[in-house]
Amino acid sequence: MEKIFAQKFDALLEKYCELLVGESDDLTKEKVKAWAMYSHIAKSMPALINHWSAMYPDARGEMKQIIQEIKQLNEQHRKSTQK
Repeated sequence: MEKIFAQKFDALLEKYCELLVGESDDLTKEKVKAWAMYSHIAKSMPALINHWSAMYPDARGEMKQIIQEIKQLNEQHRKSTQK
């Protein structure tokens, strides 16, 4: 991947994080990236997710925590912007 494209894509991800959860620090961006990729794979190849979950139940648990955290951050962000 070209460096310029990577920078532009990072700017897209940063804005997405800001709009989704209200913050865009590096850790949040990594969590949102993992959540988005996992969600896409779960919709497009659910059998792969089932296989991965069976092989790595601890990672599945961690992914569930990330999903829950993003959901909570999104709900908090939406409430704070409705005012």
